[in-house]
Amino acid sequence: MEPAVFPCTPLRGHELLDSGAGRKLERFGALVIDRPDPQALWRPRRSKWDDADLVFVRESDRGGRFESRGTNARRAAAALEEGVVLEGLLDSIPSLACRVRPTPFKHVGLFPEQAANWEYVRRARERLGERPELLNLFGYTGVASVAAALAGYRVTHVDASKTSVAWCRENAELSGAPADAIRFVCEDALTFASREVRRERRYAGVLLDPPHYGRGPKGQKWTLEEGLAPLLEATDRLLEPGGFCILSTYAVGYSPLAFQNLFEDLGPGRCDVGELALVESHAAADGGERRLPCGFCARYERSLEV
Repeated sequence: MEPAVFPCTPLRGHELLDSGAGRKLERFGALVIDRPDPQALWRPRRSKWDDADLVFVRESDRGGRFESRGTNARRAAAALEEGVVLEGLLDSIPSLACRVRPTPFKHVGLFPEQAANWEYVRRARERLGERPELLNLFGYTGVASVAAALAGYRVTHVDASKTSVAWCRENAELSGAPADAIRFVCEDALTFASREVRRERRYAGVLLDPPHYGRGPKGQKWTLEEGLAPLLEATDRLLEPGGFCILSTYAVGYSPLAFQNLFEDLGPGRCDVGELALVESHAAADGGERRLPCGFCARYERSLEV
């Protein structure tokens, strides 16, 4: 029996080289990074993990640092200081670009598994009419926002971090996105969504990629257990008939079935649930592929009759 996994959309400039022993080895452009991944319970297949330019070293449960370990010290130092720009990320959106930059939280500003959702959003654009509105909550560095803008959406990008909002602006500039295509908002996601409900705003699409725990710009506390249901209630009132909502989470301990049950409260429509994953480029000796699980995902399409 095969688990429910959404098809992986490859990203130009990114490669999952190997995974195992609680870590993953990835290539971003010419930069090779070794960082933790608790889902990788199996044994690594490759022996060249020493080729990594940067290795993440955890210092506490709150984060750590990237250290240069490879032979190309200059490339590693430049990556720590300025990051690496990846261009032409999606074949279907050739101008999409982003800056990958190591952070103390082991992230690098790009979640390659989300490319499957960016492709879904691009395809949905074809049935939603001219310049539909899209709301991206917990937008982080905004590659999803930029991809949607380049696909023809008017995007409202919301994140509680000024640093992340600035990063999204940079990615939009690198990609040549139209100046009026993205509205940037530094705000707590639930606070902003509730305000949009009071304003009677409507969106053709809503993207939700919430953390398990977080803080808003004014100290608002976010926990998935307490915040997700009210956030979906707000989404219910924001979403247009025929619109879509995508919810994705990572390492939060919930089943896709729980997400499906939540979306039943949004009324008639279709909900597909499963996992996002990345495929290792290094196949097994028998030719089989290995996929690294990258979190649960639910895609809901509202009925036009609502």
